[in-house]
Amino acid sequence: MSEKEDARELKAAKADRMEAPAFSYQPPKPKQATPPMALIGCGGIARNHLEAYRENGFPIAVLCDIKIEAANKFRDEFFPEAEVTDNADAVLTRDDIKIVDLATHPDHRLEHIRKALQNGKHVLSQKPFVTNIDVGRELVELAKQENLKLAVNQNGRWAPYFSYLREVVKAGLLGEIVSCDIHIAWDHSWIQGTRFEQIHHIVLYDFAIHWFDIVRCVFGDREAKQIFSQIERSRGQELAPPLSAQSMIQFDGGLASLVFHAHTKFSPAESTVVTGTKGTFRSSGPVCGNDNITLTTEEGEARVDLQGQWFNDGFAGAMGELLCAIEEDREPLNSAAHNLKSLELCFAAVASADKGEPVKPGEVQSIRY
Repeated sequence: MSEKEDARELKAAKADRMEAPAFSYQPPKPKQATPPMALIGCGGIARNHLEAYRENGFPIAVLCDIKIEAANKFRDEFFPEAEVTDNADAVLTRDDIKIVDLATHPDHRLEHIRKALQNGKHVLSQKPFVTNIDVGRELVELAKQENLKLAVNQNGRWAPYFSYLREVVKAGLLGEIVSCDIHIAWDHSWIQGTRFEQIHHIVLYDFAIHWFDIVRCVFGDREAKQIFSQIERSRGQELAPPLSAQSMIQFDGGLASLVFHAHTKFSPAESTVVTGTKGTFRSSGPVCGNDNITLTTEEGEARVDLQGQWFNDGFAGAMGELLCAIEEDREPLNSAAHNLKSLELCFAAVASADKGEPVKPGEVQSIRY
């Protein structure tokens, strides 16, 4: 067989082993003591916030929820010295509270963000940040006028494998990004009977926002030309919203694909492959816990061993980055302004699934989920 004919065969190229590049991928921590913070919204996800804050020395001074018993339970478990209240307005107007973590649903969150900023508080907003891009821009502008930091809890950015990927891309080790392909299969049936089951686009909107955000980080400032999405009810599913979804995003000189199957009863898994003109990044393993990671460049292939987990390093990273940004007087990496581009991808994906045709990100300014 000639060399030319041999090149046509789909053979795995051999790569020499190399040491994995060292990057600072773990959650950032401020150097100074954390100012007094309040957590508003003591639903299920608040447990992950509080576990991360306790483990990383980010004390909570006030816990607030309309169900006072929920706030009491978390106070007793995580921060026994914290005050407890069901009055969010009172918390947002207190002079001693400097930072507010808003872990509430979108319907209530907007006014809380606005009031917090108007009363001199830095804010970490739950994701998805807003349901209207124009409103998001208004809040970003308000934070700027008040000289305050407004960040979004896009905690996936500090999942160890995605945090390392961000650093790899930033260092230019992959060159110009050509593709980003993400596949996730898991069982999301825990939402049955909860208010989440009422969200028709529970996969593309509430869940996939993390991975749209990762695509945004990978492709950086390159504008997406269009996105085409599809949703489908899975055979045998009992939940109301469709549990299978996929999106194809077209960039100038690149493509991203995201595939979600949320009705997978056996062997849940997640994988990511990012290719560029200079290298390839791969990760695979448990959902939200990829532990098989490789980086391949012309210098060779590295097996990357990382410490930590998305839960709860992601939550520590989102808050830690905000605290560092406050301390250093800079924009946080997870700023609301940066997150608006991720929301544009998400909103366009939902609109495309509804219309059955490609949609240009940025043309859809609001969403009804």
